[in-house]
Amino acid sequence: MFDRPLKEISFGRVLLQLFQASRRFNVEIQPQLVLLQKTLLNIEGLGRQLDPELDLWKTAKPFLERWMNEQMGWRALVKNIQNEAPKWAALLPQLPRLAHQALNENRLDQLEAGLTLMLQQQHARNRWLGVIAGLLAVLTTTALYFILR
Repeated sequence: MFDRPLKEISFGRVLLQLFQASRRFNVEIQPQLVLLQKTLLNIEGLGRQLDPELDLWKTAKPFLERWMNEQMGWRALVKNIQNEAPKWAALLPQLPRLAHQALNENRLDQLEAGLTLMLQQQHARNRWLGVIAGLLAVLTTTALYFILR
């Protein structure tokens, strides 16, 4: 398909096969894929009207490469560094203090205290549930006694 001219490619058939495969494997089709289908069908129709011998992949390759470069390549990395540099510049002087503070904190004691508190709360809940279950048993027994009497 990548080496054929546009007049030999049917995007409708390709997308139909894609949807059939996704149905077979119970894959949920995202709305973006449906919009892509619509776009590809429009491109196919317009391309066939303009130039049936057009190789869509060769035509689109430079645009796709540039877009991928901007999204994932060096351009994206440089752009990301430019966006993050002010945040790093503000954080960098604080790193020694933050590292010292993190090393001096005894997080194990904090975790143990939190677990102890959670355990105490769980025991209190269990006692209340026991009391409620006992009261319900007494009420049910009393009700059955008066009903069967």
